[in-house]
Amino acid sequence: MNDFWNRLIFDNPLKSYLFVAIAIGIGLLIKRIISRFIAGQLYRVASTLDPGLDKRPFVKLLLAPVETFLVAFISIAAIEKLRFPGNLEFEIYEISSRTIIHSIAKAILIAMFIWLLLRIIDFIALLLKRKAIDSGGQKDHQMVVFFRDFLKVILVIIGILMIFSISFGFEVSKLWTGLGIAGAALALATKESIENLIASFIIFFDKPFQTGDVLKVSNITGTVEKIGLRSTRIRTDQKTYVTVPNKQMVDSIVDNQTLRTQRKAEIRLQLDSSTPPDTIQKFVEETRSLLDKTYIDNPTVYLIDISGTAFQLNIDYFTPPIALADFNGIKQKMNLEILKLLETLKIPLSGSSTTVRIVGNAGNAANV
Repeated sequence: MNDFWNRLIFDNPLKSYLFVAIAIGIGLLIKRIISRFIAGQLYRVASTLDPGLDKRPFVKLLLAPVETFLVAFISIAAIEKLRFPGNLEFEIYEISSRTIIHSIAKAILIAMFIWLLLRIIDFIALLLKRKAIDSGGQKDHQMVVFFRDFLKVILVIIGILMIFSISFGFEVSKLWTGLGIAGAALALATKESIENLIASFIIFFDKPFQTGDVLKVSNITGTVEKIGLRSTRIRTDQKTYVTVPNKQMVDSIVDNQTLRTQRKAEIRLQLDSSTPPDTIQKFVEETRSLLDKTYIDNPTVYLIDISGTAFQLNIDYFTPPIALADFNGIKQKMNLEILKLLETLKIPLSGSSTTVRIVGNAGNAANV
Protein backbone atom coordinates (compact mmCIF):
# COMPACT_ATOMS: atom_id res chain seq x y z
CA MET A 1 0.00 0.00 0.00
CA ASN A 2 2.85 2.34 0.85
CA ASP A 3 4.37 1.61 -2.51
CA PHE A 4 1.17 2.75 -4.19
CA TRP A 5 1.07 6.12 -2.40
CA ASN A 6 4.79 6.61 -2.97
CA ARG A 7 4.47 6.04 -6.71
CA LEU A 8 5.87 9.09 -8.56
CA ILE A 9 3.76 10.93 -11.10
CA PHE A 10 5.31 14.07 -12.57
CA ASP A 11 8.10 13.89 -9.94
CA ASN A 12 5.62 13.87 -7.03
CA PRO A 13 4.29 10.93 -5.02
CA LEU A 14 0.56 10.21 -5.12
CA LYS A 15 0.20 11.06 -1.44
CA SER A 16 1.32 14.63 -2.19
CA TYR A 17 -1.46 14.98 -4.74
CA LEU A 18 -3.85 13.52 -2.17
CA PHE A 19 -2.83 16.09 0.42
CA VAL A 20 -3.28 18.89 -2.14
CA ALA A 21 -6.71 17.58 -3.11
CA ILE A 22 -7.72 17.30 0.56
CA ALA A 23 -6.53 20.85 1.25
CA ILE A 24 -8.44 22.24 -1.73
CA GLY A 25 -11.50 20.18 -0.78
CA ILE A 26 -11.39 21.50 2.79
CA GLY A 27 -11.03 25.01 1.39
CA LEU A 28 -14.10 24.53 -0.77
CA LEU A 29 -16.05 23.20 2.20
CA ILE A 30 -15.12 25.92 4.68
CA LYS A 31 -15.02 28.85 2.27
CA ARG A 32 -18.67 29.75 2.90
CA ILE A 33 -18.27 29.45 6.69
CA ILE A 34 -15.12 31.57 6.82
CA SER A 35 -16.50 34.09 4.30
CA ARG A 36 -19.71 34.52 6.28
CA PHE A 37 -17.70 34.85 9.48
CA ILE A 38 -15.48 37.58 7.99
CA ALA A 39 -18.47 39.38 6.44
CA GLY A 40 -20.35 39.08 9.74
CA GLN A 41 -17.48 40.64 11.69
CA LEU A 42 -17.27 43.49 9.21
CA TYR A 43 -21.04 43.91 9.46
CA ARG A 44 -20.76 44.20 13.26
CA VAL A 45 -18.28 47.03 12.81
CA ALA A 46 -20.48 48.66 10.17
CA SER A 47 -23.64 48.32 12.24
CA THR A 48 -22.06 50.39 15.02
CA LEU A 49 -21.75 53.23 12.52
CA ASP A 50 -25.16 52.67 10.96
CA PRO A 51 -27.59 50.62 13.09
CA GLY A 52 -30.15 50.56 10.28
CA LEU A 53 -27.83 48.81 7.81
CA ASP A 54 -29.46 45.75 6.22
CA LYS A 55 -27.28 42.68 6.78
CA ARG A 56 -28.33 40.67 3.71
CA PRO A 57 -27.17 43.04 0.91
CA PHE A 58 -24.04 43.83 2.91
CA VAL A 59 -23.03 40.16 3.30
CA LYS A 60 -23.93 39.49 -0.33
CA LEU A 61 -21.65 42.35 -1.37
CA LEU A 62 -18.56 40.83 0.29
CA LEU A 63 -19.29 37.10 0.13
CA ALA A 64 -18.24 36.35 -3.47
CA PRO A 65 -14.81 38.10 -3.43
CA VAL A 66 -13.93 36.70 0.01
CA GLU A 67 -14.83 33.15 -1.07
CA THR A 68 -12.91 33.45 -4.33
CA PHE A 69 -9.84 34.86 -2.58
CA LEU A 70 -9.86 32.09 0.04
CA VAL A 71 -10.19 29.31 -2.55
CA ALA A 72 -7.44 30.83 -4.74
CA PHE A 73 -5.13 31.34 -1.76
CA ILE A 74 -5.60 27.82 -0.34
CA SER A 75 -5.29 26.20 -3.78
CA ILE A 76 -2.12 28.06 -4.72
CA ALA A 77 -0.58 27.54 -1.28
CA ALA A 78 -1.30 23.79 -1.51
CA ILE A 79 -0.03 23.39 -5.08
CA GLU A 80 3.11 25.32 -4.11
CA LYS A 81 4.12 22.38 -1.92
CA LEU A 82 4.42 20.12 -4.97
CA ARG A 83 7.75 19.68 -6.74
CA PHE A 84 7.73 21.21 -10.19
CA PRO A 85 7.85 18.36 -12.77
CA GLY A 86 11.12 18.22 -14.63
CA ASN A 87 9.49 17.15 -17.90
CA LEU A 88 7.44 20.37 -17.85
CA GLU A 89 10.55 22.50 -17.70
CA PHE A 90 10.97 24.63 -20.82
CA GLU A 91 11.84 28.19 -21.71
CA ILE A 92 10.13 30.87 -23.76
CA TYR A 93 12.41 33.77 -24.66
CA GLU A 94 14.75 32.75 -21.80
CA ILE A 95 11.87 32.68 -19.29
CA SER A 96 11.33 29.30 -17.66
CA SER A 97 7.92 27.66 -17.46
CA ARG A 98 8.30 27.52 -13.67
CA THR A 99 8.65 31.31 -13.55
CA ILE A 100 5.67 31.80 -15.85
CA ILE A 101 3.39 29.63 -13.71
CA HIS A 102 4.54 31.27 -10.48
CA SER A 103 3.97 34.70 -11.96
CA ILE A 104 0.46 33.77 -13.09
CA ALA A 105 -0.33 32.44 -9.60
CA LYS A 106 0.86 35.67 -7.97
CA ALA A 107 -1.13 37.73 -10.48
CA ILE A 108 -4.30 35.73 -9.65
CA LEU A 109 -3.84 36.34 -5.91
CA ILE A 110 -3.24 40.06 -6.43
CA ALA A 111 -6.27 40.33 -8.72
CA MET A 112 -8.48 38.55 -6.18
CA PHE A 113 -7.20 40.80 -3.40
CA ILE A 114 -7.86 43.94 -5.45
CA TRP A 115 -11.37 42.67 -6.20
CA LEU A 116 -11.94 42.25 -2.47
CA LEU A 117 -10.72 45.81 -1.81
CA LEU A 118 -13.03 47.13 -4.56
CA ARG A 119 -15.99 45.47 -2.83
CA ILE A 120 -14.90 47.00 0.49
CA ILE A 121 -14.90 50.40 -1.19
CA ASP A 122 -18.43 49.67 -2.43
CA PHE A 123 -19.40 48.76 1.13
CA ILE A 124 -17.96 51.97 2.58
CA ALA A 125 -19.69 53.97 -0.15
CA LEU A 126 -22.97 52.16 0.63
CA LEU A 127 -22.58 53.11 4.28
CA LEU A 128 -21.82 56.76 3.52
CA LYS A 129 -24.64 56.98 0.94
CA ARG A 130 -27.13 55.74 3.52
CA LYS A 131 -25.97 58.35 6.02
CA ALA A 132 -26.14 61.06 3.33
CA ILE A 133 -29.67 60.02 2.36
CA ASP A 134 -30.81 59.89 5.99
CA SER A 135 -29.38 63.36 6.63
CA GLY A 136 -30.89 64.71 3.41
CA GLY A 137 -27.48 65.79 2.12
CA GLN A 138 -27.71 65.54 -1.66
CA LYS A 139 -24.27 67.09 -2.06
CA ASP A 140 -22.76 64.50 0.30
CA HIS A 141 -24.49 61.70 -1.64
CA GLN A 142 -23.12 63.09 -4.90
CA MET A 143 -19.60 63.34 -3.48
CA VAL A 144 -19.70 59.75 -2.18
CA VAL A 145 -20.56 58.41 -5.65
CA PHE A 146 -17.82 60.49 -7.27
CA PHE A 147 -15.04 59.53 -4.87
CA ARG A 148 -16.13 55.88 -4.90
CA ASP A 149 -15.53 55.75 -8.67
CA PHE A 150 -12.32 57.75 -8.36
CA LEU A 151 -10.85 55.52 -5.63
CA LYS A 152 -11.77 52.39 -7.59
CA VAL A 153 -9.88 53.70 -10.63
CA ILE A 154 -6.84 54.48 -8.48
CA LEU A 155 -7.02 51.04 -6.84
CA VAL A 156 -7.17 49.27 -10.22
CA ILE A 157 -4.09 51.22 -11.38
CA ILE A 158 -2.25 50.25 -8.18
CA GLY A 159 -3.27 46.61 -8.71
CA ILE A 160 -1.92 46.62 -12.26
CA LEU A 161 1.39 48.10 -11.07
CA MET A 162 1.58 45.47 -8.30
CA ILE A 163 1.06 42.69 -10.84
CA PHE A 164 3.84 44.10 -13.05
CA SER A 165 6.15 44.54 -10.06
CA ILE A 166 5.48 41.45 -7.90
CA SER A 167 4.36 38.92 -10.50
CA PHE A 168 6.54 39.76 -13.48
CA GLY A 169 9.48 41.45 -11.75
CA PHE A 170 9.28 44.80 -13.48
CA GLU A 171 10.78 47.66 -11.51
CA VAL A 172 8.04 50.24 -11.15
CA SER A 173 10.57 53.09 -11.13
CA LYS A 174 11.90 51.96 -14.50
CA LEU A 175 8.36 51.54 -15.71
CA TRP A 176 7.60 55.15 -14.78
CA THR A 177 10.82 56.22 -16.52
CA GLY A 178 9.73 54.36 -19.62
CA LEU A 179 6.33 55.99 -19.44
CA GLY A 180 8.05 59.34 -19.03
CA ILE A 181 9.70 58.93 -22.43
CA ALA A 182 6.30 58.61 -24.05
CA GLY A 183 4.72 60.97 -21.52
CA ALA A 184 4.51 63.92 -23.87
CA ALA A 185 2.66 61.95 -26.55
CA LEU A 186 0.44 60.30 -23.93
CA ALA A 187 -0.37 63.65 -22.32
CA LEU A 188 -1.34 65.11 -25.69
CA ALA A 189 -3.50 62.09 -26.47
CA THR A 190 -5.28 62.24 -23.11
CA LYS A 191 -5.26 66.02 -22.74
CA GLU A 192 -9.04 66.40 -22.83
CA SER A 193 -9.61 63.48 -20.46
CA ILE A 194 -7.19 64.97 -17.93
CA GLU A 195 -8.84 68.38 -18.27
CA ASN A 196 -12.26 66.81 -17.70
CA LEU A 197 -10.95 64.95 -14.63
CA ILE A 198 -9.57 68.16 -13.14
CA ALA A 199 -12.84 69.92 -13.97
CA SER A 200 -14.78 67.23 -12.10
CA PHE A 201 -12.80 68.04 -8.95
CA ILE A 202 -13.53 71.73 -9.46
CA ILE A 203 -17.24 70.96 -9.71
CA PHE A 204 -17.25 68.93 -6.51
CA PHE A 205 -15.27 71.40 -4.44
CA ASP A 206 -16.72 74.63 -5.86
CA LYS A 207 -20.25 73.09 -5.96
CA PRO A 208 -21.89 75.32 -8.62
CA PHE A 209 -24.54 72.60 -9.04
CA GLN A 210 -25.41 69.12 -7.82
CA THR A 211 -27.40 66.11 -8.90
CA GLY A 212 -31.07 67.02 -9.29
CA ASP A 213 -30.49 70.69 -10.16
CA VAL A 214 -32.06 72.21 -13.27
CA LEU A 215 -29.35 73.87 -15.38
CA LYS A 216 -29.08 75.88 -18.54
CA VAL A 217 -25.70 75.55 -20.20
CA SER A 218 -24.75 76.03 -23.86
CA ASN A 219 -28.41 76.19 -24.99
CA ILE A 220 -29.12 72.96 -23.09
CA THR A 221 -31.71 73.03 -20.32
CA GLY A 222 -32.37 70.01 -18.15
CA THR A 223 -31.92 68.17 -14.87
CA VAL A 224 -28.52 66.88 -13.76
CA GLU A 225 -28.74 63.11 -13.30
CA LYS A 226 -25.09 62.22 -12.75
CA ILE A 227 -21.73 63.92 -12.35
CA GLY A 228 -18.96 61.54 -13.40
CA LEU A 229 -15.18 61.63 -13.64
CA ARG A 230 -15.29 62.79 -17.26
CA SER A 231 -18.73 64.24 -17.96
CA THR A 232 -22.04 65.42 -16.55
CA ARG A 233 -25.27 63.73 -17.69
CA ILE A 234 -28.32 65.95 -18.15
CA ARG A 235 -31.91 64.93 -18.83
CA THR A 236 -33.32 67.72 -20.99
CA ASP A 237 -36.87 69.07 -20.92
CA GLN A 238 -37.39 67.14 -24.21
CA LYS A 239 -36.49 63.98 -22.19
CA THR A 240 -33.30 63.42 -24.18
CA TYR A 241 -30.09 62.39 -22.39
CA VAL A 242 -27.18 64.76 -22.99
CA THR A 243 -23.57 64.14 -21.97
CA VAL A 244 -21.59 67.34 -21.42
CA PRO A 245 -17.80 67.20 -20.78
CA ASN A 246 -16.95 68.52 -17.33
CA LYS A 247 -14.46 70.99 -18.81
CA GLN A 248 -17.30 72.62 -20.73
CA MET A 249 -19.42 72.70 -17.56
CA VAL A 250 -16.61 74.61 -15.84
CA ASP A 251 -15.69 76.93 -18.73
CA SER A 252 -19.26 77.80 -19.78
CA ILE A 253 -21.74 80.12 -18.09
CA VAL A 254 -24.03 77.80 -16.13
CA ASP A 255 -27.46 79.07 -15.11
CA ASN A 256 -28.55 77.03 -12.08
CA GLN A 257 -32.30 77.58 -12.20
CA THR A 258 -32.89 75.47 -9.10
CA LEU A 259 -31.12 78.10 -6.97
CA ARG A 260 -33.37 80.93 -8.14
CA THR A 261 -35.05 82.90 -5.36
CA GLN A 262 -38.01 84.05 -7.53
CA ARG A 263 -39.52 83.68 -10.98
CA LYS A 264 -40.13 86.78 -13.04
CA ALA A 265 -42.93 87.46 -15.54
CA GLU A 266 -42.93 90.38 -17.98
CA ILE A 267 -45.71 91.85 -20.08
CA ARG A 268 -45.02 94.50 -22.74
CA LEU A 269 -48.04 96.41 -24.07
CA GLN A 270 -48.05 98.93 -26.91
CA LEU A 271 -51.23 100.97 -26.53
CA ASP A 272 -52.65 102.96 -29.39
CA SER A 273 -51.54 106.60 -29.32
CA SER A 274 -55.19 107.74 -29.40
CA THR A 275 -55.78 106.38 -25.87
CA PRO A 276 -56.61 109.27 -23.45
CA PRO A 277 -54.18 109.83 -20.54
CA ASP A 278 -56.94 109.38 -17.97
CA THR A 279 -57.80 105.96 -19.39
CA ILE A 280 -54.15 104.95 -19.27
CA GLN A 281 -53.93 106.15 -15.67
CA LYS A 282 -57.00 104.13 -14.74
CA PHE A 283 -55.64 101.08 -16.51
CA VAL A 284 -52.35 101.40 -14.60
CA GLU A 285 -54.11 101.69 -11.23
CA GLU A 286 -56.48 98.78 -11.85
CA THR A 287 -53.63 96.62 -13.16
CA ARG A 288 -51.74 97.27 -9.92
CA SER A 289 -54.85 96.18 -8.02
CA LEU A 290 -55.03 93.00 -10.10
CA LEU A 291 -51.43 92.21 -9.20
CA ASP A 292 -52.02 92.71 -5.49
CA LYS A 293 -51.99 88.97 -4.71
CA THR A 294 -50.37 87.01 -1.93
CA TYR A 295 -48.47 84.87 -4.46
CA ILE A 296 -47.14 87.89 -6.41
CA ASP A 297 -44.17 89.95 -5.21
CA ASN A 298 -42.85 93.37 -6.26
CA PRO A 299 -45.34 94.13 -9.06
CA THR A 300 -44.56 97.21 -11.18
CA VAL A 301 -46.73 98.87 -13.83
CA TYR A 302 -45.30 101.91 -15.64
CA LEU A 303 -45.87 103.93 -18.77
CA ILE A 304 -42.31 103.62 -19.90
CA ASP A 305 -42.23 105.32 -23.30
CA ILE A 306 -44.22 107.62 -25.59
CA SER A 307 -43.88 107.64 -29.36
CA GLY A 308 -45.88 108.99 -32.26
CA THR A 309 -47.60 105.65 -32.89
CA ALA A 310 -47.82 103.95 -29.48
CA PHE A 311 -47.54 104.21 -25.72
CA GLN A 312 -45.17 101.58 -24.22
CA LEU A 313 -46.47 100.04 -20.98
CA ASN A 314 -44.28 97.63 -18.98
CA ILE A 315 -45.77 95.23 -16.42
CA ASP A 316 -43.39 93.13 -14.28
CA TYR A 317 -44.01 90.89 -11.31
CA PHE A 318 -42.34 88.08 -9.40
CA THR A 319 -43.53 84.84 -7.85
CA PRO A 320 -41.85 82.46 -5.37
CA PRO A 321 -39.59 79.77 -6.97
CA ILE A 322 -42.54 77.49 -7.67
CA ALA A 323 -42.77 74.71 -10.24
CA LEU A 324 -42.87 75.80 -13.88
CA ALA A 325 -46.39 74.46 -14.41
CA ASP A 326 -47.69 76.47 -11.45
CA PHE A 327 -45.85 79.56 -12.68
CA ASN A 328 -47.37 79.21 -16.15
CA GLY A 329 -50.79 78.89 -14.54
CA ILE A 330 -50.32 82.18 -12.69
CA LYS A 331 -49.11 83.87 -15.89
CA GLN A 332 -52.14 82.67 -17.80
CA LYS A 333 -54.51 83.88 -15.10
CA MET A 334 -52.94 87.36 -14.96
CA ASN A 335 -52.73 87.63 -18.76
CA LEU A 336 -56.43 86.88 -19.14
CA GLU A 337 -57.36 89.40 -16.44
CA ILE A 338 -55.28 92.09 -18.12
CA LEU A 339 -56.85 91.32 -21.50
CA LYS A 340 -60.33 91.61 -19.93
CA LEU A 341 -59.35 94.94 -18.38
CA LEU A 342 -58.18 96.22 -21.77
CA GLU A 343 -61.51 95.18 -23.24
CA THR A 344 -63.50 96.76 -20.38
CA LEU A 345 -61.69 100.10 -20.69
CA LYS A 346 -61.83 99.85 -24.50
CA ILE A 347 -58.13 100.46 -24.91
CA PRO A 348 -56.94 99.57 -28.43
CA LEU A 349 -53.52 98.12 -29.07
CA SER A 350 -51.13 99.84 -31.43
CA GLY A 351 -50.82 98.75 -35.08
CA SER A 352 -52.79 96.38 -37.23
CA SER A 353 -51.07 93.36 -35.66
CA THR A 354 -51.55 92.99 -31.96
CA THR A 355 -48.44 93.54 -29.93
CA VAL A 356 -49.18 92.36 -26.44
CA ARG A 357 -45.91 90.63 -25.68
CA ILE A 358 -45.84 88.36 -22.65
CA VAL A 359 -42.47 87.07 -21.51
CA GLY A 360 -41.98 84.58 -18.71
CA ASN A 361 -38.98 83.44 -16.80
CA ALA A 362 -38.76 80.28 -18.89
CA GLY A 363 -37.63 82.49 -21.79
CA ASN A 364 -40.56 82.01 -24.17
CA ALA A 365 -42.58 84.86 -25.62
CA ALA A 366 -46.00 85.06 -27.24
CA ASN A 367 -47.98 87.70 -29.11
CA VAL A 368 -51.60 88.10 -28.19
